Amino acid sequence: MISGGQNLVSSPPAFSIDAKRLLVCTGSTVSVFSTATASLVSSLQGHSAPVTAVVVVPTSSLFSYCWTASIDGTIRHWDYSVPECVKIIDLGFPIFSMVVPSLMSAPEESDAKSPNVFAYVSVSVQGRNPPDGRPKPRYGLIRKCNLTHFRRVSNLILKETERPESLTISPTGEFFGIRDKRKLHIWKVPKMDSDSAVCKKITLHHTKTLTVLAFHPAGKIVAAGDVTGRILIWRGFGARKFLKTSGLVNGGVSMDEENKFDVRGDDAETCTVWHWHSSGVRHLSFSSDGAYLYSGGKEGVLVLWQLDTGNKKFLPRIGSPLLYFVDSPDPSFSSISCADNQIHILKMPSMEIIRSISGIKPPLSSQDICEGLSSRAAFDCTSGMVAVQTENYGVQFYSLFANRGVYEVQVCERNHQSVDEITVVVSFVELSVDGSMMGTVEVKLPEDGIGGLVCLKFWNLDDNKRFSVSTLIYEPHRDAHISAVAFHPTRPMAVSSSYGGDFKIWVCKEDITQKGQMVLNSGWMCHAVGSYKNKAMTAAAFSADGSVLAVAADTVITLWDPNNNVLVAVIGETPMPITSLVFAGKSDYLLSVCHGSKPQLSVWSMSKLAASWSYRLQIEAVSSAIDLSYFAVLALLPELNECTFKGDGIILLFNVTDPVPVACWSVTKAKGGGLAFLKGDSSEEVVDGKPLQTQLAYINGDREYSIFHPYGKEGFELSTNRQDDLVCEETGQFGYSAIYGELPKFDLKRSTTSSISSAASERPWEMIFSGSSHKLPSLTKLCSEFLESLLEKRPATVE
Repeated sequence: MISGGQNLVSSPPAFSIDAKRLLVCTGSTVSVFSTATASLVSSLQGHSAPVTAVVVVPTSSLFSYCWTASIDGTIRHWDYSVPECVKIIDLGFPIFSMVVPSLMSAPEESDAKSPNVFAYVSVSVQGRNPPDGRPKPRYGLIRKCNLTHFRRVSNLILKETERPESLTISPTGEFFGIRDKRKLHIWKVPKMDSDSAVCKKITLHHTKTLTVLAFHPAGKIVAAGDVTGRILIWRGFGARKFLKTSGLVNGGVSMDEENKFDVRGDDAETCTVWHWHSSGVRHLSFSSDGAYLYSGGKEGVLVLWQLDTGNKKFLPRIGSPLLYFVDSPDPSFSSISCADNQIHILKMPSMEIIRSISGIKPPLSSQDICEGLSSRAAFDCTSGMVAVQTENYGVQFYSLFANRGVYEVQVCERNHQSVDEITVVVSFVELSVDGSMMGTVEVKLPEDGIGGLVCLKFWNLDDNKRFSVSTLIYEPHRDAHISAVAFHPTRPMAVSSSYGGDFKIWVCKEDITQKGQMVLNSGWMCHAVGSYKNKAMTAAAFSADGSVLAVAADTVITLWDPNNNVLVAVIGETPMPITSLVFAGKSDYLLSVCHGSKPQLSVWSMSKLAASWSYRLQIEAVSSAIDLSYFAVLALLPELNECTFKGDGIILLFNVTDPVPVACWSVTKAKGGGLAFLKGDSSEEVVDGKPLQTQLAYINGDREYSIFHPYGKEGFELSTNRQDDLVCEETGQFGYSAIYGELPKFDLKRSTTSSISSAASERPWEMIFSGSSHKLPSLTKLCSEFLESLLEKRPATVE
């Protein structure tokens, strides 16, 4: 199984001692990247929960060591050059942050001071039971741990907070601190550290909520940012008297007298205030020489402040809010982590981006604002890439097998904006079967109900294997939103359906020059328009050979000849409006999905024009194997179910002719997820008609993905491995009734009768105006059938 798409910026990364590698926290592993090529070198695997801290051990030996901390409550010692886990320490509490002061100074100095290595951790613990019987509340503690001779967590509690806070340490290892609402708590590490040594503390105050803090390399200056965008700099704080913290625990309560020697930090005589950022400061760090201060926030601009004068220099248009800035042992470059899951390597001091480590970009924050508009990921099943929308109105193409970003297409040109107001949403991204064409839909949201705009764009793949826009169409369906975009499997043809009650078929025309037979200009134009009884057209799909176009008209399915735009048949009816249509490969079946209070997955037989079987499931995504009669669905599990499934969703693999699933896997974060069958090689091994190299890709709502073989033994062995994101369950006793109640039993031997209304009828006048609005019969046929209908009504009147 292949997994990827992890978050690269959940915690600050760390450079190796030689600055040739960058250690990045990626979920429950630590990924080691090359700073020269930005490629993955190795991984440190062993934690069972997200890693929250990585600290590199400075040493001049041939070994490369680091410490990692995790939510699983363990601290691990690694030789990351092998890689190999050397030591495991179990604290028993979820660790949210960790600093190791003795590792910040020179190795010979730290060894001379103390033979032991001590860490300070921010952990989460449970409180006392509330009187009303509710679950125990959790709160944070700052505690001490001996990493060299670990016996148990020290009784010393430095601070108790409402929630676990992030620890920040000075470059010299002399101070560390946290931000707690409108206060900074700073501790001074004792020179001779031991299990019983007590840290002294000082508290700095501010009038606004603080967001981040940073220590100067000299150790006498501290900077902090607040929610308003202001930066405060305290000078000479280390010369002030620190409070001796009484840390012995008595019944779990800290004996901390924090207000005795507080320093008020909002006084102009006490600190310096700078203000450039328009929103909260997210990042602060001093340069290695202490002459400059780096700051960043939601604006996506790295600001370089000269500490003595306050003069500014900018690195603009990074394109995403900044999170962390880390100096490397090599002063010629540094790294910056951004909220769009990218880590950039900067050339210093020019601050030029020389290379990037690209993770898959996070879901759109506008999905909650514009529910029903933002679509899910699109897959290029041939090349194994996924296309996802980005916050800056673009589409990122990400290689699932290489687990890295390939390139990005800017759908709507704009600079990064730091405002929270969402004005444009890329609502649809659709790729053709061979990945050579792309369709996007962008929606400009109305302001106070005025000014909404829908734009449909078609893109073609150029010689550089990059998409370039071919045709731009404003308001393709008047002022109605587009519900679906689908491409013809073999021709440059596409269909777009709308909630306004119509669909349009588009074809691509190309003009060829005489020089070298190169494409001079290509454009998409409307080939035909269709509608059905003014119903909203909610979904569309082409058959595998492209001879049939299925368009959902609210709760019924209309089948069309796409070349002549003629209505062939009408299939119905579902309990709720149809939201998705998929042809099951090259088989004679069509899949439909509807949501709402009565969700349903239905399988329709095209030869019988009738429903074959259906399930009452809340389907989040559906995908079909291109050359097979197998399909997979991602179903959401009810919040209250008595089943022992590990996650909140389940993947079901079906043979289209059999309602009993072939296999199933429980998954996590299923809401907003997607599925796709990735096409294997033509020479792949086939067993029982199933190509073993055909793989199924699952991407969850956080855009983490897994790729596995749904037909081979590997898929069934997942039940013994108990993977975090994907678990296979035995399908013999699947227990559908335990999840959704009793489902109808299927009698596969019964004769299926058609329950549809078809266009072919002995009473043609009842269906004469159904179908495409411009494909009406001739006037002679209209008159004769209209008179025939009158003749039929006359005897009824006489009676």
